[in-house]
Amino acid sequence: MPVHARLPLWEDKSPAQKLETLRQLLLDLYGYQLGGARAEALALLETHAPADEKEARDIQRIKELIAAHPNIFSMNCEVGHITASAAIIEPRARRTLLHHHKRLGRWLQVGGHAEYETDLAEVALREAREETGLPDLEHFPSSEVPLPIDYDVHTIPQSGDRPEHLHLDFRYVLATRQPDALAPIAGESTRFRWLSFADALDMDAAIDDSLRRLLRKAFALLPPEQADQ
Repeated sequence: MPVHARLPLWEDKSPAQKLETLRQLLLDLYGYQLGGARAEALALLETHAPADEKEARDIQRIKELIAAHPNIFSMNCEVGHITASAAIIEPRARRTLLHHHKRLGRWLQVGGHAEYETDLAEVALREAREETGLPDLEHFPSSEVPLPIDYDVHTIPQSGDRPEHLHLDFRYVLATRQPDALAPIAGESTRFRWLSFADALDMDAAIDDSLRRLLRKAFALLPPEQADQ
């Protein structure tokens, strides 16, 4: 609900009051522009069955932050923002692709920020294409109505003038039939590894528990005839 104008009037406001008025105007605009996208994100969260207590807590936290911050889709939201990522798989070979994040120094799935976008399935697909160069990536098991299979909240440490903040990650699965076509664009990480699901899950401290959970869910999506090959 937009906030009504209040006294004192603009010409009588202090510098601090003027800044607060401008901040509220921006939040009103975000609320108007992104209200539908926030509602859609909340609807996705409502229908998801969490796999463990950590995911359940994270889903509740994401709901609270979406409700509290009209600009939650934007990177300028200081507490954090919604992101989208994906486990990339090669179904026939029962393999998954991990990349080594240059700044965080960890093996992760691909993904990143929305760039003035609200379709999170498309964000995950765009980021994956940019980071890997794989030409045939598509949502798995269906590209018609792609849905997240996992949700995670994690803290991103301060870097330069960027403060510590949260990533509210909506996680998908993407599949390729051309695993050897890796061609990351300039500026992206070039360290990739195709691993069997068993080997990926056995990386111990090299991957975190939330990624391990995502990979287990991705593997469970494989049809029996493919999983047994």
